[in-house]
Amino acid sequence: MAAPVGAGVLASCGGSSGPGQAAEGGASIWILTGAPGEAIRTAGIKAFNDANADTQLASTAFQNDAFKTKIRTAIGANQAPTLIWTWGGGGLADYVKNDQVEDLTSWFDENSDYKSKLFTSAFAAATVEDKIYAVPNETVSPIVMYYNKRVFDKVGAALPTTWEEVMALVPQFNAAGVAPFSLGGQSRWTNMMWLEFLFDRIGGPELFDAIYKGEANSWSAPEAIQALTMVQDLVKANGFINGFESITADSNADLAVLYTDKAAMMLHGAWTYGSMKSEGGDFVSGGNLAWSNFPSVQGGKGDPNNTVGNPASYYAISSKATDEQKEVAKKYCADILNSEDQNKLWVENGNVPIVNGSDSLFAGSEDEDFLKFIYDTASAAPYFGQSWDQALSPAAAEALLNNIEQLFGLTITPQQFADNMNAVLGQ
Repeated sequence: MAAPVGAGVLASCGGSSGPGQAAEGGASIWILTGAPGEAIRTAGIKAFNDANADTQLASTAFQNDAFKTKIRTAIGANQAPTLIWTWGGGGLADYVKNDQVEDLTSWFDENSDYKSKLFTSAFAAATVEDKIYAVPNETVSPIVMYYNKRVFDKVGAALPTTWEEVMALVPQFNAAGVAPFSLGGQSRWTNMMWLEFLFDRIGGPELFDAIYKGEANSWSAPEAIQALTMVQDLVKANGFINGFESITADSNADLAVLYTDKAAMMLHGAWTYGSMKSEGGDFVSGGNLAWSNFPSVQGGKGDPNNTVGNPASYYAISSKATDEQKEVAKKYCADILNSEDQNKLWVENGNVPIVNGSDSLFAGSEDEDFLKFIYDTASAAPYFGQSWDQALSPAAAEALLNNIEQLFGLTITPQQFADNMNAVLGQ
């Protein structure tokens, strides 16, 4: 569940050159395009090259989808960049299985001060069989429950804190002609966020850990069936805006449903705050947006302080790189990634760095309350579940998204969903 990446102007090969031209055999890095990340990443690479005239780091920028295709091809042909952008989880585990990325455990042991300054929750998705294979970096993006206060005030309703209260609000908003929830269902991964939280709140982290480990029939555990049933109950109660199956998240159409008062609530990533602020008129600046963690479920095993989403971004180092290239990559990670200069730029653009104490940079920001909420949620979460489409292998993730689409479309039952997903466990 990566945040949608903005379009960039790319060369016909699918990428564009960035700062720094490495000598033959020099170190290289591929970055993603889109504001504000592309400009921040580019500035960091330039700063590194300016300070290291003899060891330039060459960069190439790719759009999100183009990158996913190019990196697989490049790695398979032993032509990977030195620094490999990854979302961690299942994709990283696949690289590890094929001996394509460097084991960085000893590097982190030698740089313990660097490791300790980062959120502990950022490392789970970088770890495979107790070894660290990627450097967590940039920002954290938990999934947030958003509320339109204008609509709540109009209906005379209070913000919910439990699932039972959420379900009680559904007929109340429908009677007022307002959709209870906005949802960009055509994008599929937006639907997935609901199941991630319900699985956690009902079954606790152990439920998804069993799935991630490929334990037999884990998708059909009683807690899983309960979560699958509850989300279909919400669909059947008209909990989502009519036509949600044709609304896309990439176009921000689902955000517009919320800030134009067509819906009362929305479950979405922290990254959507900036878009609602810039596109929603006075929706954010006028104090009409509220937010919280996902509501608790009565009798559930999960800690209400748990969260899900994107714990960080990650860079792995190609195992096929030369020793000299690897040293340049490690120096870049140590000097630039998660540096104070980059942290300031992320905060200025409404993001929360994965660095302990970065909340000291929020003072004076007009977004201080929201940033502090995200920081506290991510840094204090007892468990931060990585987005399923990243945590699972690419094959299992695609099967998951297909089945989620059918689950929300009410064309398969919870048991059929579970049977279909049990069939791809461990793939």
